[in-house]
Amino acid sequence: MARRRRFSEEAFGPTVERLMRERGITYRQLADLTELSAGYLNHLVHGNRPVPSNDVVERLAEALGVEPEHFREYRLRVVTERLERMPEMIDRLYRRLES
Repeated sequence: MARRRRFSEEAFGPTVERLMRERGITYRQLADLTELSAGYLNHLVHGNRPVPSNDVVERLAEALGVEPEHFREYRLRVVTERLERMPEMIDRLYRRLES
């Protein structure tokens, strides 16, 4: 098996699907591990539901054997939350992106 990247560059659904495949976990097994429904998980994987709350991402991460930070959407939320508390950083970053 290929060495797993610490951070996924894929969208949430394909990342969950890849991790399930790598571990040989079915939707039903993942549902049992996370106390989520198999149907809901299927919708997440196929993009029919939005990326879930951080609490749910954390449950999925634990069940799939990765840190929540493995999911790029989780990392984006962390960055966004921190930036919201740092308006001067938002302005600096914006100016940098403009150039």
